[in-house]
Amino acid sequence: MGLLSGVADTDRRVIVLALARMVGAAGNSFLIVVLPLYIASDLIDIESLLGTAVGVGAASVTLTEPLLIGVVLSLFGFLNSFSQPLTGRLSDRMGVRRPFVLAGILLLGTASGLYMIADAYWQLIALRAAQGFGAALIIPATVALVNEYAASDADRGGNFGVYNTFRLIGFGFGPVLAGVVVERGPYDLSAIGLPVLDGFDAAFAAACAGAYLSFALVFLLVRDAAKSSEASDDLSIRVRGEGRLLDPVFALGLATVAMGICIALYATLQTQVNARLDQPPVWFGLQFAAVTIANVLFQVPVGQASDRIGRRPFLLAGFVLLAPTTLLQGIVTDPLVMTLVRLAQGVAVACVFAPSLALAGDLAREGESGTTLSVLTMGFGFGVAVGPLASGWLVGFGFVVPFAVGAALAVVALVTVVTQVEETLGAGEDAAAAATAD
Repeated sequence: MGLLSGVADTDRRVIVLALARMVGAAGNSFLIVVLPLYIASDLIDIESLLGTAVGVGAASVTLTEPLLIGVVLSLFGFLNSFSQPLTGRLSDRMGVRRPFVLAGILLLGTASGLYMIADAYWQLIALRAAQGFGAALIIPATVALVNEYAASDADRGGNFGVYNTFRLIGFGFGPVLAGVVVERGPYDLSAIGLPVLDGFDAAFAAACAGAYLSFALVFLLVRDAAKSSEASDDLSIRVRGEGRLLDPVFALGLATVAMGICIALYATLQTQVNARLDQPPVWFGLQFAAVTIANVLFQVPVGQASDRIGRRPFLLAGFVLLAPTTLLQGIVTDPLVMTLVRLAQGVAVACVFAPSLALAGDLAREGESGTTLSVLTMGFGFGVAVGPLASGWLVGFGFVVPFAVGAALAVVALVTVVTQVEETLGAGEDAAAAATAD
């Protein structure tokens, strides 16, 4: 089933929620491009921090501009991922999702606006930390809603495919728009009674406006699922499985950490990649976006196919493809080939993302979607946070090293899925029953 027809067949509530997340993700992803430029500009005073040694003895690290930028970018991911089990569990306990989504959007949007008056590095740290917690409020509650909107297991993969597609459209193309906004500044708004905005302030204002638009969409059009109910007393994350070493959802969470690391390794290596491939920066932008483009194209078809065929075949195919496509990024020397490899890695991610969320949703007990699905969203957020820091360190041992380590993690993830994750019966049985009824 194609992308457009798949979206047309999806529950309207899922589409509205996905559109809201697309707008919010576009605004938030502005900051991936804007904050590094902002820190490197004369508008933020970091001179007193540069060259300072942090730590003790051999464990000390000298602060550099790239490291300070990396801390700001990664802080969001770390706080976001580590807070998600707590916020997911709390939303299960309270039996509501919408208030968490709205509060998180307000926190994200307000912090984006406050960047306009920040002029010290510690202020950026505080605002980025607030945004990390805001995202932790949004993500588990949102995926729990998508899960609970599914009429049956046979709809769940398609729901997550549509949700991830729109979210990735916003996240993937937000940085492109941000670069244009910053480059074309300043903006003279005196004709409408507003002050002149430089490119940075315009980008921060756009991110803030995107978040508030997302808030309006959720407030007006999204409601908690009718079957949301208070969770059981036991909301702990299960680690050990029944008859196997690991609980299948926890195993998927570990595998998702590896996936997040693999796709984030590329982010901090723009200078090295452009020099190695002898390419202009526009090629890197295309290569970076290729993973998102492939996800946009394949999330819905893969999600809906997993409803018919099952989740596990796509999970296995995704991790089988993830290992070589990650390793090849450290080997190829042609810009076009690198773009094709990144596209293939995006296909691998698409094969894992929606089916893994759907499988976790199949296994979640009623009222526990937030806690169960937060294991996966936390894993992905943690992997995306670790990836840039890991590649920035490992590339010092050789360009291929970060990608070789990522490929090895993908193989470990594949073994984990093969040995610890079984197919859920619900998706296949529901699909078969629906086909028989037709």
